[in-house]
Formats: sequence, structure tokens, C-alpha cells
Amino acid sequence: MDSTVPPKSRKLPTQAIGAKIFHSCNIISLFIMLTSGLQIYNANPVFGGRAGLHIPPLFTLGGWLAGGRHWHFAGMWLFSLNLLWYGIYVLITRRWRHRFVNINDIKALQKTQNSKRLSYAWHRIVYTAIIPILLLALFTGIGMYKPAQFSWIVDMFGSWEALRIVHFSSVPSVILFVLIHWQLGRKAGGEELTESMFW
Repeated sequence: MDSTVPPKSRKLPTQAIGAKIFHSCNIISLFIMLTSGLQIYNANPVFGGRAGLHIPPLFTLGGWLAGGRHWHFAGMWLFSLNLLWYGIYVLITRRWRHRFVNINDIKALQKTQNSKRLSYAWHRIVYTAIIPILLLALFTGIGMYKPAQFSWIVDMFGSWEALRIVHFSSVPSVILFVLIHWQLGRKAGGEELTESMFW
């Protein structure tokens, strides 16, 4: 009599509730900041002066300058508090040991042929590299929000216009990070891994 052994079911990836909350809040806050930031941009374009590149209303949030600013600051507070909370969470749970780049990741890039190990190494490198970009975006945003109180921030970048350009430049950097982060996650664990980050 032939006996059939059922195939071993694949274990689906799971994430801690803290990671799910963090990723969900980030997506919401980044969407709010991006679309409202484009609304603010339309009021005074960084490139080309008042007659510069105009973003279609479909991609903006707020309806006008003040509305865009209200939404932008609301998104900024959600993003900042979420980032602060997650930083505390990572320290308390010691997840930082597995999230940020270390010397073993650099060695893996030089020596290993294991595609999954390389993927994890690149993931941690990208995950670490985004931190100064996010801090720069918040730092320049504070300078733009309160230029009188934080005039020294404006002075660091030479002028108000230069400060705006640096702040605006952080946007494609963050979008690029999200896309790379998503692709590396898919490469390491497939769609199940990326979906497990949210639900």
C-alpha cells in the first residue's frame, strides 16, 4: 500500500504588532506630507519661480496654500511621533541589532554568493541610510516652519531658497527608499513578507 506524505506547508512570515503600526502610520503620514507638500509647492515653486512647474490638483492635498500647510504639519507630527515611538521600541526590544547595518553585512557584500544573505545585507544598508535623510527632512522642515525662531538653520544652508531646495530634494530620496525597501522585502520573502508588515 502506497502512503502519501502531505507536503510540508510553508510557514508564513509574521511581524510584531509594533512593526505593523509603524509601517502603516508611515505610509499614511508620507502620503499626507507628499501630497500636501506638492500643494505648498504650487503656491511658490522651487524651480522656475512663480511660473515654474505646476503640479496638477489630482496629486495635491489641501486645496490652497493654508490648507496644504495644515495637512503637511499634521502629517509631519504623525510621522515624527511615529518615528520617535519606533526608535524607542527598537531600543527597548533590541531589534536594532537586526535592522541596521553592521560589519557582517559589509563582509557579506564582499564574499558571499548567497542571494538571500546579500538581499538582507542590502536591506539593512538601505534601512540605515534613510535615517540621516529623514532627519535632514525634519530638520529643514523645522527651519522652513519657524524661520524667525530657527534662523540659524536657514543660515546653515545659506539662504531660504537653498533650504527649500534641500527639503524638496528629500522627497525623491524617501520615495526611492520606499521602492527599494519594498523590492528588497519581496526578494527576501516574497509578497507574504511585505504584506505581513501591514496586516
